[in-house]
Amino acid sequence: MRGGASRTLGSAAVTIAFLDVHYKGPGARAACVLSDSWESESPMQTYTQDIETVETYEPGKFFRRELPCLLSVLRLLPSLPKVIVVDGYVWLSSVRRPGLGALLYEALGRRAVVVGVAKTAFGQVEACSAVARVYRGSSRTPLFVTAVGMELEVASQHVRQMAGRHRIPEMLRRADRLSRCATTAGVGARGPVFSR
Repeated sequence: MRGGASRTLGSAAVTIAFLDVHYKGPGARAACVLSDSWESESPMQTYTQDIETVETYEPGKFFRRELPCLLSVLRLLPSLPKVIVVDGYVWLSSVRRPGLGALLYEALGRRAVVVGVAKTAFGQVEACSAVARVYRGSSRTPLFVTAVGMELEVASQHVRQMAGRHRIPEMLRRADRLSRCATTAGVGARGPVFSR
Protein backbone atom coordinates (compact mmCIF):
# COMPACT_ATOMS: atom_id res chain seq x y z
CA MET A 1 0.00 0.00 0.00
CA ARG A 2 2.83 2.36 -0.82
CA GLY A 3 0.75 4.36 -3.29
CA GLY A 4 1.58 6.21 -6.46
CA ALA A 5 4.20 8.76 -7.37
CA SER A 6 4.97 11.44 -4.81
CA ARG A 7 4.04 15.04 -5.52
CA THR A 8 5.31 18.21 -3.90
CA LEU A 9 2.30 20.52 -4.43
CA GLY A 10 3.93 23.79 -3.46
CA SER A 11 2.30 27.03 -2.33
CA ALA A 12 0.34 27.59 -5.57
CA ALA A 13 -3.44 27.52 -5.25
CA VAL A 14 -4.68 23.99 -4.61
CA THR A 15 -7.87 22.72 -3.00
CA ILE A 16 -7.18 21.22 0.41
CA ALA A 17 -9.82 19.47 2.53
CA PHE A 18 -9.35 19.35 6.29
CA LEU A 19 -11.50 16.60 7.81
CA ASP A 20 -12.57 15.72 11.33
CA VAL A 21 -15.20 13.52 12.98
CA HIS A 22 -16.92 13.93 16.33
CA TYR A 23 -18.75 10.99 17.90
CA LYS A 24 -21.84 11.35 20.04
CA GLY A 25 -23.93 8.43 21.23
CA PRO A 26 -24.40 5.87 18.45
CA GLY A 27 -23.69 8.37 15.69
CA ALA A 28 -21.20 10.96 14.51
CA ARG A 29 -20.77 14.19 12.62
CA ALA A 30 -18.11 14.46 9.92
CA ALA A 31 -16.85 17.91 8.98
CA CYS A 32 -14.89 19.22 6.00
CA VAL A 33 -13.23 22.62 5.75
CA LEU A 34 -12.01 23.56 2.27
CA SER A 35 -9.07 25.89 1.71
CA ASP A 36 -7.29 27.11 -1.41
CA SER A 37 -3.83 27.14 0.18
CA TRP A 38 -1.93 25.84 3.18
CA GLU A 39 -1.51 29.36 4.56
CA SER A 40 -5.21 30.35 4.39
CA GLU A 41 -6.71 31.87 7.52
CA SER A 42 -10.34 31.32 6.53
CA PRO A 43 -12.10 28.54 4.60
CA MET A 44 -13.50 28.69 1.07
CA GLN A 45 -16.42 26.44 2.06
CA THR A 46 -17.47 24.08 4.82
CA TYR A 47 -19.54 20.88 4.84
CA THR A 48 -20.97 18.65 7.54
CA GLN A 49 -22.58 15.23 7.38
CA ASP A 50 -24.43 13.47 10.19
CA ILE A 51 -24.10 9.70 10.39
CA GLU A 52 -26.84 8.04 12.42
CA THR A 53 -24.96 4.89 13.35
CA VAL A 54 -21.24 4.15 13.37
CA GLU A 55 -19.23 1.03 14.08
CA THR A 56 -18.44 0.23 17.70
CA TYR A 57 -14.90 1.20 18.64
CA GLU A 58 -12.41 -1.66 18.50
CA PRO A 59 -8.79 -1.17 19.62
CA GLY A 60 -6.50 -1.36 16.59
CA LYS A 61 -9.42 -1.11 14.14
CA PHE A 62 -10.35 2.55 14.48
CA PHE A 63 -10.56 2.88 10.68
CA ARG A 64 -13.75 0.79 10.63
CA ARG A 65 -15.40 3.53 12.65
CA GLU A 66 -13.92 6.65 11.06
CA LEU A 67 -13.29 5.84 7.39
CA PRO A 68 -16.99 5.59 6.42
CA CYS A 69 -17.59 8.96 8.09
CA LEU A 70 -14.80 10.64 6.11
CA LEU A 71 -16.07 9.18 2.83
CA SER A 72 -19.59 10.33 3.69
CA VAL A 73 -18.66 14.00 4.02
CA LEU A 74 -16.35 13.86 0.98
CA ARG A 75 -19.34 12.76 -1.12
CA LEU A 76 -20.88 16.20 -0.54
CA LEU A 77 -18.07 17.96 -2.36
CA PRO A 78 -18.44 18.90 -6.04
CA SER A 79 -15.01 17.45 -6.87
CA LEU A 80 -12.20 15.58 -5.19
CA PRO A 81 -9.68 17.90 -3.49
CA LYS A 82 -6.02 17.65 -4.46
CA VAL A 83 -5.02 17.20 -0.82
CA ILE A 84 -6.91 15.75 2.15
CA VAL A 85 -5.74 16.28 5.72
CA VAL A 86 -7.00 13.91 8.42
CA ASP A 87 -6.79 13.99 12.20
CA GLY A 88 -4.67 10.88 12.66
CA TYR A 89 -1.92 8.87 11.02
CA VAL A 90 -1.27 7.74 7.45
CA TRP A 91 1.38 5.22 8.55
CA LEU A 92 1.74 3.43 11.87
CA SER A 93 5.23 1.97 11.45
CA SER A 94 8.45 2.39 9.48
CA VAL A 95 7.43 -0.57 7.32
CA ARG A 96 4.33 1.36 6.25
CA ARG A 97 1.64 -0.38 8.26
CA PRO A 98 -1.43 1.51 7.04
CA GLY A 99 -3.29 3.88 9.31
CA LEU A 100 -6.51 5.76 8.66
CA GLY A 101 -4.92 8.08 6.08
CA ALA A 102 -3.44 5.28 3.97
CA LEU A 103 -6.77 3.44 3.95
CA LEU A 104 -8.54 6.63 2.85
CA TYR A 105 -5.93 7.06 0.08
CA GLU A 106 -6.74 3.58 -1.21
CA ALA A 107 -10.51 4.07 -0.88
CA LEU A 108 -10.21 7.17 -3.11
CA GLY A 109 -8.28 5.25 -5.76
CA ARG A 110 -5.00 7.02 -4.90
CA ARG A 111 -6.32 10.16 -6.59
CA ALA A 112 -5.60 12.62 -3.77
CA VAL A 113 -2.65 13.28 -1.51
CA VAL A 114 -3.45 12.38 2.11
CA VAL A 115 -1.64 14.02 5.01
CA GLY A 116 -2.12 12.89 8.58
CA VAL A 117 -1.73 15.32 11.47
CA ALA A 118 -1.98 13.57 14.83
CA LYS A 119 -1.94 15.23 18.24
CA THR A 120 -0.91 12.16 20.25
CA ALA A 121 1.88 9.64 19.78
CA PHE A 122 1.39 5.92 19.30
CA GLY A 123 3.53 3.39 21.15
CA GLN A 124 6.45 2.98 18.72
CA VAL A 125 6.42 6.50 17.24
CA GLU A 126 9.97 7.31 18.39
CA ALA A 127 11.34 4.55 16.17
CA CYS A 128 9.09 5.30 13.20
CA SER A 129 10.84 6.97 10.27
CA ALA A 130 7.49 7.51 8.52
CA VAL A 131 6.48 10.08 11.17
CA ALA A 132 7.80 13.64 11.36
CA ARG A 133 7.53 15.74 14.50
CA VAL A 134 6.42 19.30 13.78
CA TYR A 135 6.65 22.06 16.37
CA ARG A 136 4.49 25.15 15.93
CA GLY A 137 4.40 28.46 17.75
CA SER A 138 5.86 28.34 21.22
CA SER A 139 4.58 24.84 21.94
CA ARG A 140 7.09 22.24 23.09
CA THR A 141 4.68 19.45 22.19
CA PRO A 142 4.93 18.27 18.57
CA LEU A 143 2.31 17.37 16.04
CA PHE A 144 2.95 14.03 14.35
CA VAL A 145 2.83 14.29 10.55
CA THR A 146 2.61 11.45 8.03
CA ALA A 147 1.80 11.49 4.33
CA VAL A 148 1.16 9.48 1.18
CA GLY A 149 1.41 10.93 -2.33
CA MET A 150 3.62 13.74 -0.99
CA GLU A 151 7.14 13.69 0.44
CA LEU A 152 7.08 13.70 4.23
CA GLU A 153 9.45 16.65 4.45
CA VAL A 154 7.19 18.71 2.18
CA ALA A 155 4.06 17.79 4.14
CA SER A 156 5.79 18.72 7.39
CA GLN A 157 6.80 22.10 6.02
CA HIS A 158 3.23 22.82 4.92
CA VAL A 159 1.87 21.96 8.36
CA ARG A 160 4.53 24.11 10.01
CA GLN A 161 3.58 27.10 7.83
CA MET A 162 -0.19 26.81 8.25
CA ALA A 163 -2.09 29.78 9.67
CA GLY A 164 -2.51 29.97 13.43
CA ARG A 165 -0.11 31.07 16.15
CA HIS A 166 -0.60 28.02 18.33
CA ARG A 167 0.19 24.32 18.14
CA ILE A 168 -3.02 23.40 16.30
CA PRO A 169 -3.28 25.06 12.85
CA GLU A 170 -6.32 27.25 12.25
CA MET A 171 -7.92 25.09 9.55
CA LEU A 172 -7.65 21.97 11.71
CA ARG A 173 -9.11 23.84 14.65
CA ARG A 174 -12.04 24.95 12.50
CA ALA A 175 -12.70 21.41 11.28
CA ASP A 176 -12.71 20.15 14.87
CA ARG A 177 -15.10 22.90 15.97
CA LEU A 178 -17.38 22.35 12.98
CA SER A 179 -17.66 18.64 13.73
CA ARG A 180 -18.84 19.50 17.25
CA CYS A 181 -21.34 22.23 16.34
CA ALA A 182 -25.11 21.82 16.38
CA THR A 183 -25.92 23.07 12.88
CA THR A 184 -27.91 21.08 10.34
CA ALA A 185 -25.82 18.48 8.56
CA GLY A 186 -25.37 18.21 4.82
CA VAL A 187 -27.64 16.13 2.64
CA GLY A 188 -26.65 12.49 2.50
CA ALA A 189 -24.87 11.31 -0.62
CA ARG A 190 -25.26 8.09 -2.55
CA GLY A 191 -22.99 6.13 -4.83
CA PRO A 192 -19.20 5.95 -5.09
CA VAL A 193 -17.02 8.91 -4.23
CA PHE A 194 -16.31 11.04 -7.32
CA SER A 195 -17.08 8.33 -9.82
CA ARG A 196 -17.29 10.81 -12.67
